[in-house]
Amino acid sequence: MSTQSSHSLYVLAITVVATLGGFLFGFDSGVINGTVDGLQSAFNSDSVGTGFNVASMLLGCAIGAFFAGRLADIFGRRALLRVAAALFIISAWGSGIADASGAFVIYRILGGLAVGAASVMSPAYISEIAPAHLRGRLSSIQQVAIIAGLFIAFLSNYLLAQSAGSALSSHWWGFEAWRWMFWMELIPATVFFLVLFLIPESPRFFVVRGRKDEARNVLTRLVGSQEAETKLGEIEASLSADHRPRLSDLIHPSSGRIRMLVWVGIGLAVFQQFVGINVVFYYGAVLWQSVGFSEADALLINVLSGAISIGAVLVAILLIDRIGRKPLLKWGSVGMAVTLTTMVVAFLTGSIGEDGSLSLSDTAGMIALIAANAYVAFFNGSWGPVMWVMLGEMFPNQLRGSGLAVSGLAQWLANFAITITFPLLLVGAGLSVAYGLYAFFAFVSVWFVVRLVQETKGRELEDMNQLWEQIEQQRS
Repeated sequence: MSTQSSHSLYVLAITVVATLGGFLFGFDSGVINGTVDGLQSAFNSDSVGTGFNVASMLLGCAIGAFFAGRLADIFGRRALLRVAAALFIISAWGSGIADASGAFVIYRILGGLAVGAASVMSPAYISEIAPAHLRGRLSSIQQVAIIAGLFIAFLSNYLLAQSAGSALSSHWWGFEAWRWMFWMELIPATVFFLVLFLIPESPRFFVVRGRKDEARNVLTRLVGSQEAETKLGEIEASLSADHRPRLSDLIHPSSGRIRMLVWVGIGLAVFQQFVGINVVFYYGAVLWQSVGFSEADALLINVLSGAISIGAVLVAILLIDRIGRKPLLKWGSVGMAVTLTTMVVAFLTGSIGEDGSLSLSDTAGMIALIAANAYVAFFNGSWGPVMWVMLGEMFPNQLRGSGLAVSGLAQWLANFAITITFPLLLVGAGLSVAYGLYAFFAFVSVWFVVRLVQETKGRELEDMNQLWEQIEQQRS
């Protein structure tokens, strides 16, 4: 095996470990999907209460994402991932043993802190250890891990519900199946915590902290001794000599305005959520039951959606370093806009039953099902992986922690807004209005990508500052 191949395998192995955070991000997000009925029954909650129980994790996500970037600049990327792994373990156990909404919300918020931290730290860590020509593909593995986590959570929920009879039925040792759905997460969370002790810290973090020898050692293991010296010099040159990273760096010193790349980062984060993808992830079972499918069929449809998602992400991995990030985002937005509009048309043909549920004809139901899975495919072949890749690589070294903090906060607040409003829209305005709103944002995102997003394919992280300084000059 050549030296270059051994370095590439080492980088790949590190990437796989880091993306376990993405797997848990996906699992923790998807597991709630099959437990909604159980939560409503166990805690005797109404639509608003159930919506908050489901969305409560997202408050923790927003806090975790905001502080993780800044804390990682102080304590290191790997250290924050270890804290996240420990919180995943606590949350998984506590969510399953909770006997009231208050306790459940606390444990879900702790899990949210972990998801928020992992959501920004895993792609940031990968982008900082991966060579530019592989960075897109390696960073996209994060989305594969997220979708794999969702898929395994959906599959686990389905199998547990089938084994017990329903999510509400008693299962092993007398505990309801929905509690075991949460406890399944203990296995990958424990593995993640242990393997994090086997990977190195980011060399760029070591440079920021003035630990050049440690940075050189890590770079040597990543790219070889000769290239390590060159890369070390580039990292040092890209960092401001007068101060360490801080939140105020997001304001351009000459104009006094928030930098354009910050607005672009926030836009990427918000649009990824406003197209409504997490309604499918969090409320998929409720959605399909509301249009006439049984609980078992609805859970099985979730498994199908998870499998389609993995296939779509694999396509994105093949294309992202070939055609670039921007084309994937643009055509993904177009595809989502069309498929969401198709779902709206299908829902408009339905009739409302006495119990308030929507009833579709067999043809309309099949059209909605196909459109929904096509929508999931378009999302996971574009915005799903590409948004995280771009957030991990678009910010210059000096701004990465702060930029990720603000963008991550925006992403999870948008996620919270979409998740907590869906049950209200479902009961009040109906599915057609809800999905019409998501379709509108998908159309707007096409304009956003074409006008504001900058291509980052093939650029070294140390070159990002020059790219965005040119944008700032044009803005002035």
